[in-house]
Amino acid sequence: MTESSYALKIGERIPRHVAIIMDGNGRWAKARGKIRIFGHHAGVGSVRSSVQRAAELGVKVLTLFAFSSENWNRPEAEVSGLMKLFGLAIRKELPSLMKNGIKVRFIGDLSRFSRSLRQMLERAMEETRDNGSLLLNIAVNYGGRWDIVNAAREFARDCAEGRADTSSLSEESFSRYLSTGEYSDVDLLIRTGGDFRISNFLIWQLAYAEIYVTKVLWPDFGPEEFDRAVGWFGTRERRFGMTGDQVRQIESEKSGPGSDAAGKNPSAESGQPV
Repeated sequence: MTESSYALKIGERIPRHVAIIMDGNGRWAKARGKIRIFGHHAGVGSVRSSVQRAAELGVKVLTLFAFSSENWNRPEAEVSGLMKLFGLAIRKELPSLMKNGIKVRFIGDLSRFSRSLRQMLERAMEETRDNGSLLLNIAVNYGGRWDIVNAAREFARDCAEGRADTSSLSEESFSRYLSTGEYSDVDLLIRTGGDFRISNFLIWQLAYAEIYVTKVLWPDFGPEEFDRAVGWFGTRERRFGMTGDQVRQIESEKSGPGSDAAGKNPSAESGQPV
């Protein structure tokens, strides 16, 4: 089946947590004879439409990979332009986030950013903290390995101060120390630009994610493309180590006659992946 075959249907299973690697801004700009930062500015529109569409569909958490810890290695002019773009986008989009009840969190090592930019990020998080329609995580100066190491440090600190002990450590309890907190597990990862890799993004959180790769470059990724990805997700049989027969039996029992779960997305009710 082609990407265009995955139409979103009424009653479709909706992923609770969607993550996106927003790739292709530079190639999009180059194809138009422009410098790379031009593509990054164009990509802001796709961020806006994806956030809006995720909220409309009932996605609970959307995590966007905006700037990796490796991106500091890019040309100085591009990095400087991105820092300015972050500040500009935050100021411009904050009223819309408030109006639509979207809570924003910036995850990653924020210490490397300028004081003024950090203050903007902190202000946006503070002003939206009580919003509840969608949790928007924006990963900046983020790396999946950093996230795990940072979580290990936090856990070790809690052990040293008597708030935790190694005997009670589990995958579930450790995941709460990650930057994504209680909403760690990703159901659907979307990568634009056509490359089949996760680029050090949410390494722990992607353990059981369904991965959708499209050749569409990020500035061209609109609501229709978002719907195609979610429609594709709805075709996937998520087994989590079980056989297909076991999964179908469990789903049949959950949606049997008289069951309140009939026709519903189990993850939306339980907080667990489908």
